[in-house]
Amino acid sequence: MSAVASAPRTSSIPNGVLLLWAARRLGRPVRWEAERGEEFLASAQGRDIAATAKLALDASGRILALDVAMVANLGAYLSGNGPGASAVAASTAQGGVYDIPAIHVDVRGAFTNTVPVDAYRGAGKPEANYIIERAIEAAARHLGRDPAELRRQNLIASFPHKTAMGMAIDSGGFVDNLDRAAVRADVKGFEARRAEAKARGRLRGLGLACFLETSRGAPNEGAEVRFRSDGTVTLAVGTESNGQGHETAYAQIASDRLGLPIHAIRYLQADTRVVKTGAGHGGARSMHMGGTAAVKAIDAALAKARTLAAHLLQASEDELVFGDGRFSVKGSDRAIALAALARSAEDPANLPDGMTPGLAVHAMNMSDVFTFPSGCHVAEVEIDPDTGAARLVRYTAVDDYGRLINPVLTVGQVQGGVTQGIGQAMLEHTVYDPESGQLLSGSLMDYALPRADDLPAFDIALVERPTAANSLGVKGSGQAGCIAAPQTVMAAILDALRPAGVQHLDMPATPERIWQALHAGGR
Repeated sequence: MSAVASAPRTSSIPNGVLLLWAARRLGRPVRWEAERGEEFLASAQGRDIAATAKLALDASGRILALDVAMVANLGAYLSGNGPGASAVAASTAQGGVYDIPAIHVDVRGAFTNTVPVDAYRGAGKPEANYIIERAIEAAARHLGRDPAELRRQNLIASFPHKTAMGMAIDSGGFVDNLDRAAVRADVKGFEARRAEAKARGRLRGLGLACFLETSRGAPNEGAEVRFRSDGTVTLAVGTESNGQGHETAYAQIASDRLGLPIHAIRYLQADTRVVKTGAGHGGARSMHMGGTAAVKAIDAALAKARTLAAHLLQASEDELVFGDGRFSVKGSDRAIALAALARSAEDPANLPDGMTPGLAVHAMNMSDVFTFPSGCHVAEVEIDPDTGAARLVRYTAVDDYGRLINPVLTVGQVQGGVTQGIGQAMLEHTVYDPESGQLLSGSLMDYALPRADDLPAFDIALVERPTAANSLGVKGSGQAGCIAAPQTVMAAILDALRPAGVQHLDMPATPERIWQALHAGGR
């Protein structure tokens, strides 16, 4: 038996089978609701990889190769996505934002005494980014180079770019992200802040790190648009919101495309009686895959509506202009609104030859293309050497998520992800007794989640660099924060501890671990 670390995730996979059986047997809906203690004891959890990485660099500091060996804890039983997250998903982001011509990855799974490990926000990409960022940080310290400058020297600078792992990155601004983040975080003024902290008996450290997300999730997605006679429009999508604000973002897309007020859009999800197909959320795929499907459905419905409008207005389609939810004939006062077209479309007598009744359209976005969100984050910490307690005092992020549909929602996604990444770096730790295998962190009294007072006010800047991977130009934002934060925070902590000779520290950097490292003198 061995002590292992992971982060919690709610999932009661075996009970799902019993739920289906019970619902059929009873003829009524059945719900499983686990208690918190049951979740700690039996649910799938995430993030448990032990990795060794080697970097080869030439005399100038250019990275020539990356060699990664990973052992992924699978738990006592296989989960549905755990092996894929550790092997397939992680491989897509190996090497991060750096131009590395050769990458070798060896991944091995290990069965242990723990609960199953499954995909958790980022699903392999946090692990891959952490590995390369910690490796390049260590290389910079070993070579006596500024870690930011060594990163800058090796960043992918021209696009399109194909990575050694076969990922085709169509766009990005990795160098610009780093430069903006350094200025925004006032990296040049850090030494003065370090000196001020030292005068107060505190150790202050700064960490700068980059990230590359490979977002798509399951390929292909569907959406349907339906026009109602009362002027409202129903948008039924196959992705599912669990807090991201899809009901707002999808409505914005439809409102903009249809020229209708946002309150006229009715959003539907997760009801198999009215949603024809869908792969749900996961992999930061909703706007990339589902949003594009919605655009396809809306555009096809508008094309159908244009044909009907031309027929009813006795004009050619080329004579029509569309705006504010209505078709108008150029140079005349003849016009017809979508609501009127929707009513007319239900009567076959109103239709031109060959047109089927109704304006509803279901469209599929058949795509297996990835998008590549990226960014650079900077963290500053202060450590009390007497207790080992670390406090995160500043956090800056400069991120690229392509075209922004709703910047406020995007910032909210980044804030949540960064908070989870901070939790992984500083607090969260599932602990088993090394001899008995007994779970020791079986409640929120023992398992530390980040709270508001653990966090500084985040400074988040979003840079729009649209991608050609979808018609909206969007890149996924749902997972990025927790992909970027762990290595950024750990770099800051190790920078603070470096004067004491500490060269390495495993996550989470708890006060106990920091205190022990300080008193070991870096040994």
